[in-house]
Amino acid sequence: MANDFREEALEYHRKPKPGKLGIVATKPMDTQHDLALAYSPGVAAACEEIHADPKKIFDYTSRGNLVAVISNGTAVLGLGPIGPMAAKPVMEGKAVLFKKFAGVDVFDIEIDERDPDKLVDIIASLEPTFGGINLEDIKAPECFEIEEKLRKRMKIPVFHDDQHGTAIIVAAATLSAIKIVGKKIEDIKLVTSGAGAAAIACLDLLVAMGMRKENIMVLDNKGVIFTGRTINMDGRKAGYARDTPLRTLDEVIDGADMFLGLSAPDVLKGSMVKKMAKDPLIFALANPIPEILPEEVKKVRDDAVIATGRSDYPNQVNNVLCFPFIFRGALDVGATIINEEMKLACVKALSDLARAEVNEIVAQTYSAETLNFGRDYLIPKPFDPRLIIEIAPAVAKAAMDTGVAQRPIKDLKEYRRSLEESVFKTGFLMKPLLEKAKADLKRVVYADGEEVSVLRALQVIVDEKLAHPILVGRPEVIEQRIKRHNLRLKLGEDFEVTNPENDERYYDYWTLYHKLLERHGVNPTMAKKAVRTEPTVIAALMVYRGEADAMLCGMVDPYNYHLKHIKDILGIHASVTHPAAMNIMLHPKGTFFVCDTHVTVDPTAEEIAEMTLMASQVIRGFKIDPKVALLSHSNFGSSSSCSAEKMRQAYQLLKTWAPELEIEGEMNADAALQEDIRKSLFPNASFSGSANLLVMPSLDAANIAFNMVRVCSDTLTIGPILLGAAKPAHILTASTTVRGIVDMTALAAVDAQGHLEADFTHLKSAEKR
Repeated sequence: MANDFREEALEYHRKPKPGKLGIVATKPMDTQHDLALAYSPGVAAACEEIHADPKKIFDYTSRGNLVAVISNGTAVLGLGPIGPMAAKPVMEGKAVLFKKFAGVDVFDIEIDERDPDKLVDIIASLEPTFGGINLEDIKAPECFEIEEKLRKRMKIPVFHDDQHGTAIIVAAATLSAIKIVGKKIEDIKLVTSGAGAAAIACLDLLVAMGMRKENIMVLDNKGVIFTGRTINMDGRKAGYARDTPLRTLDEVIDGADMFLGLSAPDVLKGSMVKKMAKDPLIFALANPIPEILPEEVKKVRDDAVIATGRSDYPNQVNNVLCFPFIFRGALDVGATIINEEMKLACVKALSDLARAEVNEIVAQTYSAETLNFGRDYLIPKPFDPRLIIEIAPAVAKAAMDTGVAQRPIKDLKEYRRSLEESVFKTGFLMKPLLEKAKADLKRVVYADGEEVSVLRALQVIVDEKLAHPILVGRPEVIEQRIKRHNLRLKLGEDFEVTNPENDERYYDYWTLYHKLLERHGVNPTMAKKAVRTEPTVIAALMVYRGEADAMLCGMVDPYNYHLKHIKDILGIHASVTHPAAMNIMLHPKGTFFVCDTHVTVDPTAEEIAEMTLMASQVIRGFKIDPKVALLSHSNFGSSSSCSAEKMRQAYQLLKTWAPELEIEGEMNADAALQEDIRKSLFPNASFSGSANLLVMPSLDAANIAFNMVRVCSDTLTIGPILLGAAKPAHILTASTTVRGIVDMTALAAVDAQGHLEADFTHLKSAEKR
């Protein structure tokens, strides 16, 4: 380990406070009443319920989401028997991976006990506390005995990750690799270097998948495991003994289809690789130095498919692809065991996900790599957010199908949807709009049709059937990028294209554009150029002509650049004087709608009232009742400044136009969000709880507040949502994610259905009368 990296690692573990774990309360502890509910006397109620029915422990405690990561420190990573205290950083690391990737809570437990029977007794006694046990870094062969005895004694999953986690990832990579090279698993001749816990578990799972035992040769540090050998043998090794005169790796590797290394550095030589069969699979998994380095393989075989345990080479066999998600599925159905069927379900889910198009988050994280299914991409990457969505339901279903689920899930589709919402946290909020979009598909045109993020979003939109997409862009460029990023989209089937360089409607488009803007300084030459070079102009013309129902633009160039084209071509709604923009913030403390974040620098009182009504209509589309706070530096008349007076005037207009609207102001942001502060200042405030629509007095205030909260907290955003355009049109920004484009597609489609349209002409007329 390089000295600078070692120091960085030590600093990481030491600061800002030692270790990688902490405990966070999941219930409020702010008042005496909270304490009474959490402990005495309130806790007695939960105790009595569990005593009467032990299954209610899952209703009233965290047991159903709590795993123990347990080690005695006898085989820690590549460090050997360094003991339980030195193993603790590894166990803490395992714990944070469980939490990070699958939301599973963990207590790491390091036990100073080497006697297998005593260790079994200690671990078994912990069953009332945990929903599952993850055994870690326990040396072979004791680990086999310990796991087997615990599985018999305990009614919760016991999983030795060094064995089964490694086996699952190796099996998934093998499944992908044999598909790529066109071989069948039953024909594969496998040579394995290493016969420890991980190696034997890998072989067991490969055999369960169809590999023939007679095609497997196993070696340990004493050479080939052959029938009759007595030195350094145990029952698990004996199961793979072969009746053979061969004794060395150099002898058995001849003609092998696959090498699996879970042993020691540099045991496989280039001369041996030369003797392997066509398209050899070389999984050299010793860490940190593999049995052979990939560059050494490539010197002698350019047809090899290579995997290692290292992150600096393609095809890293990393257990984090498995253990968080297999436990997630097992815990969610109350499985009593993780059986072979559940492991095989995990293998298939991993292999299938590798063949799917790469997720945007993965593409950004690994931007230097080409991640298309093939020789250098056999298994997904650890940061793929879809791992939990694919693996956990597959494991849960396998548990239910095999009768080991104590709490079966009634609706697996809903379960999968809940996992999607945990990953794509906008999902719960967007659910009403997604359902409406699917019920009445609209034609949505994307001005930035050549952008990769739009194409990735389009794959989701097509899969989820949210809209009929139309892309503005050059067909050859779009198809090239679809192929490069391994998407499944097909032009003409999944989407249409409007080609700016060659479209039969070109004459109709430029003459219409000229007609609309000829009195605004646009001559025919300028109109022709705009229709050839400005995708937002083309998209807006398509909506104007009724060839599309809604449009999205804005991934390139500033917001106001696109807004001008929308105003020029589509215009603004007859009932408003000026458009506005609203963003949604999904903050840990709630969902908040903020406007105007992008359009009007210093809106008038009437414009503030208009944007409030338009925003309220959109909020109702999410099945949320708007609670409006008109924000200011002033609290209920405490300042006579122009901006404070403007907000007071807006309040009076809104009370006249929409007396049913829950609204208050002008007031500070803390008063808007905290009822106790608001009541102390203004006891007669017209709504309770927290405001959810925060209307700012200026563009500066809205944009600065929105971006500060977004960057400085765990906040997801949706938008910007354009309010007040005459036809459905929304302007994205360069930072809009793939999921953001998907969400805005649903919103644009529902807007086109008329559900978000607001007409306030009658309100203003009533006021004037």
